[in-house]
Amino acid sequence: MRILGINAVFHDPAAALVIDGRTVAAAEEERFSRRKHGKRPVPFSAWEMPERSAAWCLRQAGLTPADLDAVAYSFDPGLAAPAESLGLKDPWDHLRQEYARRAPSFLAEALPGLDPSIVRFVPHHMAHAASAGIAGPHRDSAVLVLDGRGECASHLSGRYHGDRLEVLATQKLPHSLGLVYEELTEHLGFLRSSDEYKVMALASYGKPRFLPQLRQWVHSDGRGGFAAHGVEWAALAPARRAGAEWNQDHADLAASAQAVLEETLLDLASWLHAEGGGRELTLAGGVALNCVANSRLAAEGPFERVWVQPAAGDAGTALGAALHLAAAHDESPLPMPGADLGRGWSDEEIEDFLKEAAVPYERPADIAEEVAEALAADGIVAWFQGRAEYGPRALGHRSLLAHPGRAENLDRLNRVKGREEFRPVAPMVAEGRAAEIFDGPLPSPYMLFVHDVARQWRDRIPAVVHVDGTARIQTVNPGDEPLVARMLDAFERRTGLPVVVNTSLNTAGRPMVDSPRDALECFGSSPVDLLAIGPFAVRRGRFFA
Repeated sequence: MRILGINAVFHDPAAALVIDGRTVAAAEEERFSRRKHGKRPVPFSAWEMPERSAAWCLRQAGLTPADLDAVAYSFDPGLAAPAESLGLKDPWDHLRQEYARRAPSFLAEALPGLDPSIVRFVPHHMAHAASAGIAGPHRDSAVLVLDGRGECASHLSGRYHGDRLEVLATQKLPHSLGLVYEELTEHLGFLRSSDEYKVMALASYGKPRFLPQLRQWVHSDGRGGFAAHGVEWAALAPARRAGAEWNQDHADLAASAQAVLEETLLDLASWLHAEGGGRELTLAGGVALNCVANSRLAAEGPFERVWVQPAAGDAGTALGAALHLAAAHDESPLPMPGADLGRGWSDEEIEDFLKEAAVPYERPADIAEEVAEALAADGIVAWFQGRAEYGPRALGHRSLLAHPGRAENLDRLNRVKGREEFRPVAPMVAEGRAAEIFDGPLPSPYMLFVHDVARQWRDRIPAVVHVDGTARIQTVNPGDEPLVARMLDAFERRTGLPVVVNTSLNTAGRPMVDSPRDALECFGSSPVDLLAIGPFAVRRGRFFA
């Protein structure tokens, strides 16, 4: 079967294509529209379809909309209830539900030739679950889904037996760990449903002194569910205005919320293990992007291995919905092959673009060696290689790279990107070298865990060491990422360091670059020294000569 997965109802609209159980393509609409997260998560935007990413997925496979056997939409309006009956303050949620009901006709309009009768509604958390339990590497695993909300719930615990999901527990709204974290994000002056990762970073600067009070509102119930609603944030610490300086109260509040989230997740995982057993746990939902909590689950939880969907947020439900439908048709879907499921360009196409843009460029003998030389000389490199990543992490395809041995490169990169000064950057490291430098779950190819940096290495790679002595690492397997591995090896030969700084190739408030045009626009507007785009090198001095 040829199944197109669609996420559209809340935020991070995305599309994915699964053919005969094999994941062919997946991409987020933001990469095409150049609008961060694709749209804001308000009911009035629920009609918007990921038409550009969906059309690209079909082109990637040489299909037209009429060739599809099914479309899987990752929300089932038939399971939804009025917001007020769920304890939610969302007076326009009925509009979101109406738009979801009309999704088949919206999709048929966005994708001419599509038969609206082939659209199938997949429950939101079932789509999240499939994006972890089916897309992940284990044929049998426990699965834990936690996000802001689905139709009527915010959580699912279950176990996959092959491709079949046994649901063991759900948590009804308004209780939601995701919504509680979103509320805190807004209270701290950040953009909710967008900047939650900033709260996680800020937490490292604080102490959890508000934890006893927060436990009154947020805690597990011992039955596979939890309480998480009605937190009186202002009673704990005053709100921060957007753009204002943060203070210790704000950092301590972030640290306390992070701690209570981790405690609750550990309790949920322990209950799930007691009920369903097994050695492997897979995670999805926006809360699963909290890499600090993931690491604590891996270290202290009852499961031997934890795997997290790299597009764990709502974008991942496009893939999960398609895989869920494939499994329902007994297609035995395969695990996802990696996160590089988005757009890519051939060397010829990139060169044609550079010529058309009249950009001075060269083709060095080996772009990996050229980049290593620039990094060793303390240059900042924009790295544009292969197919774009699915999910929010730059994983060596759309990255900004720098020397990790100079502490000032953290501030330098944050200035380049226009980010807050407390935001960390991440290291990429050869998989075979990771264990001597970083202590945590290994391998870690998707940058979804934090690791303690060995003390003897902290002074050697200070740019990637967060204030608490940790780093959110990406391990690089030479078989999966041969070009990145060669670049790392070439950098180590020059510097003695097997680590390179890796952060996303974008500036604040913008999606990661996706196309050659995006790459040149970002390069031209930021103080980056070298653009490595395919096998070609564009140098800043010549670009502006």
